Amino acid sequence: MLRLLRPAARGLASLTLLLGLLPGHAQGPAATPSNEASTTSSPAQSGLTSELFYELLIGEMNVASGEPGVGYSLVLDSAVKAKDPLLFQRAVEIALQSRSLDAAQRAARAWRDAVPDSREANRALLQILIATNRIADTMEPLRTEIAGTPPMERNAAILAIPRAYARATDRQLTLQVVEQALAAFVDDKTTGASAWTTIGRLRLANSDTAGALDAAARGQAIEPGAEGPAVLALEMMDRRQPRAEEILKRHLQGKPSPQLRLAYVRAQLDEQRYAEASAQLQQLTTEQPDFAEAWLVLGTMQAQDNRLAEADASIQRFISLAQQQPQSEQRSRGLAQAYLALAQTAEKRKDFAAAEKWLNQIENADDLLSAQNRRASLLAKQGRMPEARAMIRALPERNAAEARMKLNAEVQLLRDARQHQDAYDLLQKALERDPKDADLLYEQAMMAEKLGRPDEMERLLRTLIEAKPEYHHAYNALGYSLADRNVRLPEAKQLILKALELVPNDPYIADSLGWVEFRMGNLDEAVRILSNAYKTRPDPEIAAHLGEVLWAAGQRDRAQSIWKEGLAMSADNETLQSTLKRLRAPL
Repeated sequence: MLRLLRPAARGLASLTLLLGLLPGHAQGPAATPSNEASTTSSPAQSGLTSELFYELLIGEMNVASGEPGVGYSLVLDSAVKAKDPLLFQRAVEIALQSRSLDAAQRAARAWRDAVPDSREANRALLQILIATNRIADTMEPLRTEIAGTPPMERNAAILAIPRAYARATDRQLTLQVVEQALAAFVDDKTTGASAWTTIGRLRLANSDTAGALDAAARGQAIEPGAEGPAVLALEMMDRRQPRAEEILKRHLQGKPSPQLRLAYVRAQLDEQRYAEASAQLQQLTTEQPDFAEAWLVLGTMQAQDNRLAEADASIQRFISLAQQQPQSEQRSRGLAQAYLALAQTAEKRKDFAAAEKWLNQIENADDLLSAQNRRASLLAKQGRMPEARAMIRALPERNAAEARMKLNAEVQLLRDARQHQDAYDLLQKALERDPKDADLLYEQAMMAEKLGRPDEMERLLRTLIEAKPEYHHAYNALGYSLADRNVRLPEAKQLILKALELVPNDPYIADSLGWVEFRMGNLDEAVRILSNAYKTRPDPEIAAHLGEVLWAAGQRDRAQSIWKEGLAMSADNETLQSTLKRLRAPL
């Protein structure tokens, strides 16, 4: 009978599958009870008499015949009599299989009462209490679980607590219980950082950002090199929480993991802080030259800045490192992104054969759609627009996201080819299906502007602002359009300032603000704003505006230098070319 029961002694695993609540530290070897295993492995110590054997047999037969309640009672009774952990586990499993969490809790409590030192019994009770949302009752078993975890595993156990309580409905109560359970660990130099990180996460889940930041700072103060508080701070990093970035920066002054520094880079990119992100990437690739992913991000940024030779070198470095790694989905996706990026840089150089060569190396099925988009772009650049559009339209649409990707790709083809009317018509058809789509409204407004219909552009943008007041692109586009046409300048400035309020430090919105200041005659302010924007984000369009303002201010040598830099980035930039032609500026 014991041979039959051993496979059934996976009640906690069943709990995990059913509820998804088992903390990571409780899995694998750490979850195996040391004393209990030796006790239950010997039939001589199991207390399994012939009477209990018969009771178990009847219990299992009742479970098998569809009477789990009767079977549960018999198995639990046998477990209590024998004080056998495997039998208690089996009783818990039967209760869970019949979706009776109350019965599972009774079995777990009986198990712990019978074997008070059992970590498995305590853990089962804790998990079931969480599952039944009896959060107030979890403090004592949670404290017992952490205290009973081996010191080498304790920090991982503490950090797993928020995931274990993720489904608790009363977040405030959860926070109170966990804070009390961790009271003995928050000031300990070996566990304080992890304890405060966990408390901070639960405070953040409770919408207490200030409290979460305080927890991160306390954890860092106890153990400056611990990563947990810094990761927590990174998750709270935005322009309204400068303290979060201060905590993160202190950690980065030490020896952070390359993954954390790269995560910081991505956060900076999300905030369009390109110069700072580039500096972090340079430091990361210098300190960790074999960290492949950093080279791909750096190469992608360099390609966006039209630093094509540097981009190619960085991406090739990534490919070399990635090819040394074992086969994996992540490796395959990374290589596909690298080949796409190299195809794009080749396309910018008008080396269409090289671009096609890179695209042909993509094997990841999920990236074939992007590869076909690039092939269509190659066709369009060679004047074969009907073929390019046909290639895009022939791509499969397995879901709404892929359908949208196809639409965006076709619009981009037409925009790049300056076929604005066709792009406008395509967007109009899409808007007929979804008139409230903010991104489509914005794109159509931009096409209306390209077609010389400023009134229609303004109507579309105001419709968008009314429907989605936080859509900063609309404020910026309308403000810039008014400034560029030199009309209603005070209104233009207010619109642009509103966009900056929604997205501070955006270099492209700053470019618009510098341009409206120029139109209003504020040359010094325009130079200051545009110089900062260009420093933050070297871009041919910003170069065109900065150069013109410098030209008007009499700084013609500097203007010419800026324009040359812009041409090196994109020789065919429409704004830059029209500026040079209008001013008849010699270069």
